Amino acid sequence: MKEGGAYFAHGSALIDEPCSIGKGTKIWHFCHIMTGTVIGENCSLGQNVFVASGCVIGNNVKIQNNVSVYEGVILEDDVFCGPSSVFTNVDNPRSHVPRKNQYRPTLVQRGATIGANATVVCGATLGRFSFVGAGAVVTRDVPDYAMVYGNPARLRGWMCSCGVKLGLSIANDASEPARCPTCQRRYCRKGLSVSEVVPARETR
Repeated sequence: MKEGGAYFAHGSALIDEPCSIGKGTKIWHFCHIMTGTVIGENCSLGQNVFVASGCVIGNNVKIQNNVSVYEGVILEDDVFCGPSSVFTNVDNPRSHVPRKNQYRPTLVQRGATIGANATVVCGATLGRFSFVGAGAVVTRDVPDYAMVYGNPARLRGWMCSCGVKLGLSIANDASEPARCPTCQRRYCRKGLSVSEVVPARETR
């Protein structure tokens, strides 16, 4: 075990230096962190997580067991990757055709959740605080706060940043307000765009 320093790594974890790992991060059994990765502070990498060279992982990211984060994947702050969720980096892989120069990037923006066994096909951007249901297959961009599931994943509703479903429709016309029943954050939908309504600062 690597303990007492900036981060913790179980003795069975393989960490290829040089790489950058933030303080408070925990790397558990049988993980493999390759050279040149950047992992932020207070992250948790569960059993059998692989992180490829050049990947960037933000702060407070939770990656559950059996997840491979391949080259070209960026996980921003507060992202959650459920157990056995899958990333790809090539659209049309062939064993006998080298395509390392054709990797397509995948961006998972702040606060997004990827459910267990979901697959994110390369080239997609998952918006801020979006929610991908378990077993979904994501083949296109996901808007901020959107809840998607199914194969292929389709828009099914909207989620608060605290993880509670919002009472917003998925119609692509008109504007619509909503308030989270749990944390009371307020939102507004305009077409297929949802944003949080930030109260104006009081003036004295």
